[in-house]
Amino acid sequence: MSDLTPKQIWIVGAGPAGIAAAEAALESGATVGVIDENPAPGGQIYRALLGVMKPEIQSRVDALHAKGVLFLNQTTVIDAPAVGELTVKGPNGPERLRYESLILATGARELFLPFPGWTLPNVMGVGGLQALVKSGLDVSGKRIVVSGTGPLLLAVGAYLKQKGAKVVRIAEQAPAQRIREFTQRLVGYPYKLGQGIPLMLSIGATVRTSAWVERANGSHVLESVKINSHQEPIRCDYLACAYGFEPNVELATLLGCELHRGFVEVDETLRTSVPYVWCAGEPTGIGGIDLSEIEGKIAGYCATGNEKAAQRLMPTRARWMRFAAMLEVTYALRDELKTLPNPETILCRCEDVSIEQATEWNGSRAAKLHSRCGMGPCQGRICGAAGRFLYGWEHGTVRAPLVPVPLSDLTERDPELTNHTN
Repeated sequence: MSDLTPKQIWIVGAGPAGIAAAEAALESGATVGVIDENPAPGGQIYRALLGVMKPEIQSRVDALHAKGVLFLNQTTVIDAPAVGELTVKGPNGPERLRYESLILATGARELFLPFPGWTLPNVMGVGGLQALVKSGLDVSGKRIVVSGTGPLLLAVGAYLKQKGAKVVRIAEQAPAQRIREFTQRLVGYPYKLGQGIPLMLSIGATVRTSAWVERANGSHVLESVKINSHQEPIRCDYLACAYGFEPNVELATLLGCELHRGFVEVDETLRTSVPYVWCAGEPTGIGGIDLSEIEGKIAGYCATGNEKAAQRLMPTRARWMRFAAMLEVTYALRDELKTLPNPETILCRCEDVSIEQATEWNGSRAAKLHSRCGMGPCQGRICGAAGRFLYGWEHGTVRAPLVPVPLSDLTERDPELTNHTN
C-alpha cells in the first residue's frame, strides 16, 4: 500500500458536483485531486455514447487537467482509517492519501422497489439501461416499458426512442393532478420547461400516470409486464424501472457525518458535522444537475476559505432548492407500491432473501443477523433502501471496506512513502 502526494483538497466523485467543486477550488488557489470509480470523469449524466464525455464537459475536464488537477479514475474509496486519510483502490492496487479538506460529491443511485419478477433478466434500472445503450447495446426494434417515477422516465424514454427502440409504455406512478400542478409551476423555471416540452411532444402518447408495474412475467427472461392500469400484460423485451434516487452516503457515514432523513446534514456553506469535510450534490438532497453544479461550486469555494465567492451563489442555490422541493412533492411514492411484493418475492438479490424471510425480523440489523439480508456484494445498497421504504428500516451501520476487495488488499503491509505524480 503506497502513499499518494498530499493534496490540499480531495474531491470524491467526478459528476456535476465534483467537477464544479474542482473548478471552484482551483480558482481559489488550492491543489486539487479528484477520485472517481468510472473510467473517465463526468458521471452518468455527462456520459455520451460509448462512455465518451460530452464535448462541453470534455473541455472543462481538459482545462482542469491542464491546470494540474489530478484525476484518479477507476478508483474507489474503501476506508477512512484516520482523520485526514483515505484508503483508495485503483488500477495500481490500494493506496493511501491524505487530505487537508475533503469534498464528498458521491451522487446517488437508482431506487429499486421489489415486485414479482423484478429479478428476471432484462429487468433493470432506467439509468442502467440508458448506460448500457450508451456503452453500445443495440435496442433498435426492441419493445421497452419504462416505469417508476420522475422526469428521468421521459428523458430516458425519448433517448431510447431516438436509438430505435419501440417505447410501448411509460408508467409514471405519480397522479396526473400533481404533475399538472408541477408543470404549471415550471413557468418560473423556463429552462426546465423548455427541456420538458420536446420530451412530451416526442413520447407523450405512451405516458400513463397513476400507473406502475405490478408483475414482470417470463420463464427464463422477461417476456411481458402487467401494469395496474392495463388489463392485459404488455409484451416487451426490456423493462427499465426505478423509483427515484437513493443518495450515496456510505462514505459520509463511515466518516461520521450526521444524516437527516437519509441525507448528509450540511450548513449553508455545505460543511458537514465532521471538521474539514464538505458535501455537495445529491447526498445532501435529490435536486438534479443544476442544484448539484451550484452546490459543487459553493463547496469548492468554502473548502478553500473563499466564502465571499460562495455567498454570491447562495440565492441561486436557494432557487434550485425550491425546485427540488417541488420534485419531492410531485413524485412522492404512493403507499400502493408497498403492497406489490408477495411473500416469495426476493428482497435481497445478493443473498436470495425473500420478503417473507425479511419481514420476520424487526429492522435491518436483525434481518442481517438472521438471514444475511444486506450482506452480499452490494452491501445492502439495494435491499436496504427498499426495506426503508417498505418497513421503515433504519440506515444500517457502515464499516470498511466500503466495497468488496481481496483480503490481500486489507492485509498488505505499508511500504515506504512513494510519490504519485501527474
